[in-house]
Amino acid sequence: MSIQFPLEFEFQANHGFDTFFPASNHEVIKQLQALVTGTGEQQFFLSGNKSLGKSHLLQACCQLAHTEGQHPFYYPFEPKRLPPLSLFEDLETVELVCLDNIDNILGHLDWEQTFLNFLNQQLETNNRLILASGTPLDEIEIKLPDLKNHLHNYLILSLSPLEQDEIIAALIHKARYMGITLTQKAGRFLVTHYASDLPSMWVLLEQLDKATLSAQRKLTIPFLKQLLE
Repeated sequence: MSIQFPLEFEFQANHGFDTFFPASNHEVIKQLQALVTGTGEQQFFLSGNKSLGKSHLLQACCQLAHTEGQHPFYYPFEPKRLPPLSLFEDLETVELVCLDNIDNILGHLDWEQTFLNFLNQQLETNNRLILASGTPLDEIEIKLPDLKNHLHNYLILSLSPLEQDEIIAALIHKARYMGITLTQKAGRFLVTHYASDLPSMWVLLEQLDKATLSAQRKLTIPFLKQLLE
């Protein structure tokens, strides 16, 4: 059965494994890829601080599944835009389900019960499931003991934070994908003086990309200073 993506959550072309900078998370990526291709575990709980790339990796898993001829499903739970509980209907029949920000539905009894029912049905079909949360599982308040026990049976993958040098390397990696030449020195300048978290970096790169195209100049430090003042 093929369940269609909600329109606003279709694949993001720039969120593949090739555009994700792994840093020290090579093993996490390897485990996720093995799940998608059917050579690894069948359920994962992926956790990590905000902005480490959990959503990117879930999208990457869905894109890989799509190339494998599967029909994946991805949904991010936003606290102010929760969908109806009917979201879980027939979802257990999907080959790969990726649910993002599940900490936003846990702690709510109606959601927990519906979610638990889905997880039990999903086990019977042996389909694959990846859950992602910005809060470690042990720190989430879960009301239903059965749900808590169920989730603690999953293999937990944790994304490691990036050190400054890794953030610079990630910035250069992303810039290269966008067709921007960014030197180590220029990358360090940006991280030191303007932004040190990845989401802010990506926004900054988009702005710099437009500026370099308009001015037809390379991203030298004098030009960066001129642009960012």
